[in-house]
Amino acid sequence: MSHRTEPLPPLSGVSHIVRELRYHEASRQIIGLLLCVYFAAISQPIPWAIYLTTVIVVIGVIIRMWASGFIMKNKELATNGPYALVRHPLYVGNILIVYAFAGASGIWWAFLIATAFFLFYYPPAIEYEDRKLCAIFGDAWREFAKNTPALMPALGSRQRDLSGHWSFKTSLKANLEPLIAVFLLACFAYIYTRL
Repeated sequence: MSHRTEPLPPLSGVSHIVRELRYHEASRQIIGLLLCVYFAAISQPIPWAIYLTTVIVVIGVIIRMWASGFIMKNKELATNGPYALVRHPLYVGNILIVYAFAGASGIWWAFLIATAFFLFYYPPAIEYEDRKLCAIFGDAWREFAKNTPALMPALGSRQRDLSGHWSFKTSLKANLEPLIAVFLLACFAYIYTRL
């Protein structure tokens, strides 16, 4: 049993294996990147779709870069910048990026694969992150979570602090985000060569 599933009720057999896979972070990250590469490799792009999805992939990369420059994993509770809008902006960026690759591929069933990927991995990832941060930061986390949605920003009258100190060094050290951004944009550019 992984450290991510230890506090959960015990399971056995196939249920145990499936749950362990769903909570496995490296699998989620690697498969997400591989899906982008796969969608680019099999792409049969349609001009209007690739132009639209270019905007979406760039927004996704910007969100990930923005979020990764604020987060000090397990040391400080990030509540400003993109974290003032949603608790998991890195996941929001991932979702936009993978769906943009699916759309740019020009293959309708790519959306089905992307959706299956998100439904399999992201609910457990959000549950684990919320549980972990609550254990680390306690009442501060509970207050933050009560007022901040997981993935979809709540556009209301509540004042949100989008300021804060973004750090390229933090972005690079925490997630290697600038390198991942360059890799993803290069993969997306490859789709243009297939027009």
